[in-house]
Parts: sequence; C-alpha cells; structure tokens
Amino acid sequence: MSRKHRHVIEDETEVDMTPMLDIVFIMLIFFIVTTSFIKESGIEINRPNDNQSEAPPNPTSPIVIRISDTGDVSIGPSLIEVAQVEARVSAALSKKPKAAVIVMTSESARTGIVVGVVDAVKKAGIAQVTVTKMKKK
Repeated sequence: MSRKHRHVIEDETEVDMTPMLDIVFIMLIFFIVTTSFIKESGIEINRPNDNQSEAPPNPTSPIVIRISDTGDVSIGPSLIEVAQVEARVSAALSKKPKAAVIVMTSESARTGIVVGVVDAVKKAGIAQVTVTKMKKK
C-alpha cells in the first residue's frame, strides 16, 4: 500500500498596503498645506487685576457706568437699559465734552452686557473706554 502524500497548497493572498498609505499621507499633506487659519476678529478687553481696581485720576469728573453682578446697568443713581447707554453718554458729553468714561463692572457680570455697554459708549463718540472692576463692599 502506498501512501500518497497530498500536499495542500493554501492560497495565501496578501494585500499590499503601501500604495494606500502613500495616498493617505499625500492627502494629509494636501490638507495641511491648503488649510487656512483665520484669526477671529473681536473686541479685546483687558480685564483689570486687583491692583487696577481704582479709577484713574482725571481732571474733569468722569462718566461712571456701573454694571452689577445681576446685570443692572446704572449711570449715577438711576438704573438704565443697555439700549439707553448711548443716549445718556451723549447727553453727558454735551455738558462735559472732555469727560472720560469708566465702566465699573462686577467680576460675575455677563460679558455680553459689558461688551454691549462698551459698544454703546463708543457709538456715543468716546474712543477710549476704561473698564475696571468694582470694589467689594
């Protein structure tokens, strides 16, 4: 009896990954080169630290706008809306044309309200607005 050896030949197929990796790296380089980075434009407010909490001295009395932590905006003793800031500052500038504007804000005041007040003051004709932190009572 003769034994015949059967040789089983397995068909091993391999996929060459080199071309696919080349394409992936070429696409990666393409996207890196063609990506444009845009600096978002916006308003830059330098929040004061504890050393700058007092208003700067000014020969004429400044127009002081206070923003509380609850979002209440006041000029002097009266509470106003953010929409009224421009008109009030314009009226005050007609009496004191060289007056500075100081926005005193609470640390926890919403940034949107602070930006709205600063924008309204700039629309009223003040180029330089000082933003300071309110002293805690």
